[in-house]
Amino acid sequence: MVDKVVGRFAPSPTGFLHIGGARTALFAWLYAKSRGGECLLRFEDTDVERSQQEFTDSILESFNWFNVTFDKKPFHQSKNKERQLEKVSYLVKNNKAYRCICSTERLNELRLEQQKNGLKPKYDGKCRKLNLGTDTDHVIRFKNPDSGKVSFTDIIRGEINFANEELDDLVLVRRSGFPTYNLSVVVDDMDMGITHVIRGDDHLNNTPRQINIFEALDAKIPKYGHVPMILAEDGKRMSKRHGAISVSEYKDLGILPEAFLNYLVRLGWSLGDQELFSMQELKEKFKHGKMNKAPATFSLDKLLWYNKEYLSNLDKRDLITKVSDYSEQFNQDSRSEEVLDLIKERCSLLSDFKEESIYFFEDSIKIDSKDSSQVFNVEAIELLKKLYDELDTIEDWTEEKIHFSIETVMSTNKVSMGKVGQPFRLTITGRMNSPPIDKTAAVIGKDKVMARLKQVIREFS
Repeated sequence: MVDKVVGRFAPSPTGFLHIGGARTALFAWLYAKSRGGECLLRFEDTDVERSQQEFTDSILESFNWFNVTFDKKPFHQSKNKERQLEKVSYLVKNNKAYRCICSTERLNELRLEQQKNGLKPKYDGKCRKLNLGTDTDHVIRFKNPDSGKVSFTDIIRGEINFANEELDDLVLVRRSGFPTYNLSVVVDDMDMGITHVIRGDDHLNNTPRQINIFEALDAKIPKYGHVPMILAEDGKRMSKRHGAISVSEYKDLGILPEAFLNYLVRLGWSLGDQELFSMQELKEKFKHGKMNKAPATFSLDKLLWYNKEYLSNLDKRDLITKVSDYSEQFNQDSRSEEVLDLIKERCSLLSDFKEESIYFFEDSIKIDSKDSSQVFNVEAIELLKKLYDELDTIEDWTEEKIHFSIETVMSTNKVSMGKVGQPFRLTITGRMNSPPIDKTAAVIGKDKVMARLKQVIREFS
């Protein structure tokens, strides 16, 4: 009988969840779910000074936003300290760990000497055989095997080997009495029944150390998979300028959770040429795809493409509801659906809808002085006066009659569409680009259009 897959994601609540952590969590979650297993959440909150409830809450909110629900209640590493120390006592009792009294000064001198001689810095085992008691100020070190190698088959990278002689007698318990990271992780994974660990490749060097601790505790070793990092398009590590912002910030920008999740999973996983996946499809198909060995490249343009795809597939009323979180007018104005129809193709983010719709809802608009000086010359103002007179005669304000009025001014004055349309567009929208001007004017409404024309004519005549 094959054991049920139990995976985990273990963030440190010392900051907000970013795109790299979110992607790793999603891969761990989907790996388990696609195999009928569970995925657990563990907060590694032993850094008391930097861990904050604000970050814990934000991480949970982020997962809730893009619909990743972990099995069972979150596990808090800080609450398992006694159990971790219990396992250390077992290691000491069985001669698999030892107390070390070496001072920081001695260790620094040792490291400098090793570096001077071209050696990899590591503890020299001075206290290994001293069998020190508990009455001295000490740390507890793991007695790492002196020879042989640690071999494991990485789920993503294949066969990986580490020579034991390259590893260190790492500290398991600090002088303060607090367990260190590698010890805590092993004990927590044991207690949580973790069978598979999908995590970032920044933990790759920790894996052989943790495997040796598992073996020393006579515990079953999980299977490991190390996800490569996400790089910016310039090949460098992600930073704020590349889009390395928190998940909550992507939400605030107006990224849809479905688009965010879909984009995340395609950053380093593929299944043929398919681009769009529902959550149900991902849970069914993830095990059939491939997690890539090479680093993924983040593209904001590609994320926006995904978002636009999902926006275009939303029901109109559902879209209005979502857009209303960014612009209240969409929930209050009877023309909301008409406005959406005009601007939807111009929007990649929910937040874009507010900017793209301002001139439909606001009583007055601002025109950039650079644009006005470029467009509102003597000829343009004279044409706007004539267009004003034509539009003023319209009783049934429709797109067709507005178009006819523009055509009339063009033909009677023997000018091109650009000569009339561009000044008209800038006048009623405040910008050089907009949806078709006749449709736009129809939705804005006659009163606002005429008032804006009158203002520009008066100001630039």
